[in-house]
Amino acid sequence: MPPTLASLVHHSALKLTVRAGEDRLDVPVRWAHVSELADPVPYMEGGELLLTTALKLDAEDAKAMRRYVKRLVGAGVVGLGFAVGVNYDEIPEVLVDTAQEEGLPLLEVPRRTPFIAISKAVSAAIAADQYRSVTAGFAAQRELTKQALTDGPEGLLTALAAQVDGWAALYDASGAVVATAPEWAGRRAARLTADVERLRDRPAPASSVVGGPDNEDRVELHTLGTGRRPRAALAVGTASALGTAERYAVHSAIALLTLTTERSRSLRAAHERIGAAVLRLLLAGHPDHARAVAGDLYGGLLDAPFRVIVGESADGDPLDGLAEVVESAAARSGEAVLVVAEGPERLVVLAVDGGAAVEACGEYAATREAERAAGGQEQGGEEQELVVGLSAPAGPIAAAGAYKQAEQALSVARRRGRVLVEHEQLAAGSVLPLLADDAVRAFADGLLRPLSEHDATGRGDLVASLRAWLSRHGQWDAAAADLGVHRHTLRYRMRRVEEILGRSLDDPDVRMELWLALKATAAAE
Repeated sequence: MPPTLASLVHHSALKLTVRAGEDRLDVPVRWAHVSELADPVPYMEGGELLLTTALKLDAEDAKAMRRYVKRLVGAGVVGLGFAVGVNYDEIPEVLVDTAQEEGLPLLEVPRRTPFIAISKAVSAAIAADQYRSVTAGFAAQRELTKQALTDGPEGLLTALAAQVDGWAALYDASGAVVATAPEWAGRRAARLTADVERLRDRPAPASSVVGGPDNEDRVELHTLGTGRRPRAALAVGTASALGTAERYAVHSAIALLTLTTERSRSLRAAHERIGAAVLRLLLAGHPDHARAVAGDLYGGLLDAPFRVIVGESADGDPLDGLAEVVESAAARSGEAVLVVAEGPERLVVLAVDGGAAVEACGEYAATREAERAAGGQEQGGEEQELVVGLSAPAGPIAAAGAYKQAEQALSVARRRGRVLVEHEQLAAGSVLPLLADDAVRAFADGLLRPLSEHDATGRGDLVASLRAWLSRHGQWDAAAADLGVHRHTLRYRMRRVEEILGRSLDDPDVRMELWLALKATAAAE
């Protein structure tokens, strides 16, 4: 520990005597400073033992001494050493009384004790304390390294918590808690998720301190990893600020965890290459070969119904976020998940049907949708940051079909200005929303324009008549009744439609195209 006034008083060679502030001798001494100035405060930093012979002080003036002592206390001076036998044979009682009133420890320095001896004692104690801290830091580093090699990150966190007399927690890239030590710290660590997420948005490496005197503890947060985006984060909670030895331990833990993270990153790259090969084999219709290549990497993922998720983004960040969310959710629930990046702007995921990864994907998309709506971003086209398509449940044999379903759903999501669309929603819904496309509307306008131009001359109502006739499946009487005209009038109008369009209404393809054109036009209105 650093030197204190008590340790200096008990130093046998200094022969110091306490004259005031006996109850404040346990305060650390940062340095010993000699000054004969009437006001040395401008040259103080706080934490000093001030030594003086009172060469320029009227130590018997009560008003002057009260002002002098108050200034020293306000500047953070921890003690006053007054040399006797130089300018004063003994410390004036007015100074003793004032120091006692203000709570400033007052030490009497005998004539035979030079100030340099006190300075040397303080310096030697500080050096010894620093040496002990460095030695303890190296010992902590050895212990942390040993635990990291034998028990992994969990063992390292346990050793770190013991070193700092507090707790430690490790977070993954999404801000979720991976491990804590001791176990009781899990709830405390979970409450810091928002702080970890804010830290991840800053350039790496980054750190911050949360909590303090009014909270249950003081917590330091540090990002881990050497890339542009942090791969993990470390939290260290203690009752007070870290000392030198504890600081060494924390820095060692950061280095070891970063090394572990980067090593995991290399393994992850190899894992991704295997995943890409498995996906290619599945899409090529070779599920048995895919299983052979995958081995035990993906557990029972290829033996149970799974979903195919395809995401695209002009900006890679949303895809990185999607991958992190899906992988973290799968890891927390013990699910297997296959994530393959098909370039910087496309991501393919195979996840267990009904599992946590699929649910997390939906929640992430909903969050992005809400953020975009709050920001007033335009719908569709290149303005969209992220679009995601989700297939129906499928097995390894039908993987290629599921991939196509996900791509179809993604295409619809892009046209509709949505973040995520499920293929099952398309199959269970109406085809009419699919007509909300500029190309379809242009086709409808072009097909029906001759009829609309004819109606605009006031020579008939061909568009309405065509709609009524098609809606009644060509039944003349029912369609004529809907229009309030004679069936012969309706027959005449349908002949005019055929003449103007140059198409026969007996052709089912023509009737289908006209009906879809009418629906697309109505949807646009």
